Amino acid sequence: MEYVCLDLEGVLVPEIWSEVAKFTGEEKFNLTTQDIKNYSTLMDMRIKLVNSIDLSMKDISQVVEGMEPFEGAKEFIDWARDNFQVTIISDSFYQMAWPLIRKLGTPPIICHHLEIEENKLKGYKLRQEENKKRVVQALKGLKYKVFASGDSYNDIGMLTEADLGVFFKAPKHIRAEYDNIQCVESHAELKKVFSRASHFVQEF
Repeated sequence: MEYVCLDLEGVLVPEIWSEVAKFTGEEKFNLTTQDIKNYSTLMDMRIKLVNSIDLSMKDISQVVEGMEPFEGAKEFIDWARDNFQVTIISDSFYQMAWPLIRKLGTPPIICHHLEIEENKLKGYKLRQEENKKRVVQALKGLKYKVFASGDSYNDIGMLTEADLGVFFKAPKHIRAEYDNIQCVESHAELKKVFSRASHFVQEF
């Protein structure tokens, strides 16, 4: 059987923290895993900034509630779930991602947890180190053939560990650094790549 693992932000939905940047006017929130390779460094910066401007979890939740998936993302997920087993593997957090997961039809997601006290963001707890890579390794250990797609530095382990890893609209500097990984620019292209690699899906 074949399994599809997808990043959330940048592949199916916009970057949540970039939307927070628009809401707050703080440009540093625009930094993502396309810019900073070490995820803990990035999150530590975000939490420090959140607390420095007294941004509440209610504020962040309101930003997320107002977001929508990318055009065509829900249709792509529906197609993928019709033809593969599918899990979203994200370095986001359940408390932030869940409203968007509902808008995608509630596909399975494996991500991290925020530590929240009295409506304030106090910290975070990673599910495990190299979570995306390890989930793919576990699925391969269960004898699945794994296809994966992501857009950032934190997806590299997942993409290289998968039987087929594909960049989705990755920026030029990441493509140049990992030029052995193919890149697509749309969900329609990604659908074609996965279909052609599948032993079960008839190419359209």
